[in-house]
Amino acid sequence: MALVCLGVEFAARKGAVPTEAEAASAELRAARRSARKGGSAGGTAVLDRDEIGKVAAPERRGTAPWGVRFGRAGVVVAVLGFAGHVLSLVLRGVATGRAPWGNMYEFTSMICAAAVAGYLITLWRSRMRTLGFFVMIPVVILMYIAQSVLYAEAGTLVPALHSYWLVIHVLAISLSSGVLMLSGVASVLYLVRARFERKLAADREWEAKNAPSATASAGSDGTGVGRIAVDRTSSRLAALPSLATLDRLAYRTAIVAFPVFTFAVIAGAMWAEVAWGRYWGWDPKETCAFVTWVLYAAYLHARSTAGWRGSKAAWISILGFLSMIFNLFFINLVVSGLHSYAGLN
Repeated sequence: MALVCLGVEFAARKGAVPTEAEAASAELRAARRSARKGGSAGGTAVLDRDEIGKVAAPERRGTAPWGVRFGRAGVVVAVLGFAGHVLSLVLRGVATGRAPWGNMYEFTSMICAAAVAGYLITLWRSRMRTLGFFVMIPVVILMYIAQSVLYAEAGTLVPALHSYWLVIHVLAISLSSGVLMLSGVASVLYLVRARFERKLAADREWEAKNAPSATASAGSDGTGVGRIAVDRTSSRLAALPSLATLDRLAYRTAIVAFPVFTFAVIAGAMWAEVAWGRYWGWDPKETCAFVTWVLYAAYLHARSTAGWRGSKAAWISILGFLSMIFNLFFINLVVSGLHSYAGLN
């Protein structure tokens, strides 16, 4: 329900009040349309700036717009859903008499709870409600998979998992994975927003070179007239947070989660020494966890390097997120190893 409500708000954000740069792109689109109409009528195209503002500006009423009300309802539902989610984990632990993250169903549930908690903290600090729709998408997908495919009845664990390291290692890896999911979502949105702004910049560049001639000469079909102008007044991508905001969110969430993830890898190695008599044996899950750690270390390094900031760093963050998902599903369900404790038949 939170996904639906936040999605409705995101869809309703089309038509926000444009900034000066956004209005320039809107004017360009209107100029091209007027040029084509002028060509067929044999007259001169006229651009009415006031009409652009009227189309772009939302209707002012005494109450908040219906999209905003849906967004607020989505936040309320997300908070209630998170409270119920945490309660389900607590009751699972009570039912089993152990930490409630001993199989893939419980582990995936913990990751999703951590991701929603990270979003709610971000919302409380920055008021970025739009981000919630995109955070809820992977959460809903993972919870559906957990309930329909990964579900395991509450019960005891295999002997190898009867250790206090279960509480330490798996809790750290699940919490860090949930927060890193938030970082991955922000990185994906960064690439989408960057592509949108590149098109906007190309649109304005075309305007500076060709718009005067396009509006003055009837039937002109110069190099940009046939293109669809990308402007924020007609695209829902305008509702996304700015590039700087998304970059900052991806970096800060990664900088918080990475030390916890590092501790989880170290704790896993110490648990392996207790259980199997060696700290590291290049088991498939250990190897994939190491690859994920290297990718996020590379992302943090790239983020602090001038030549690799922006889209390049975002791609590294996404690769780290994909490696984490690969480790969660493919390694546990397909590859046989010492960590095959999915709880599935």
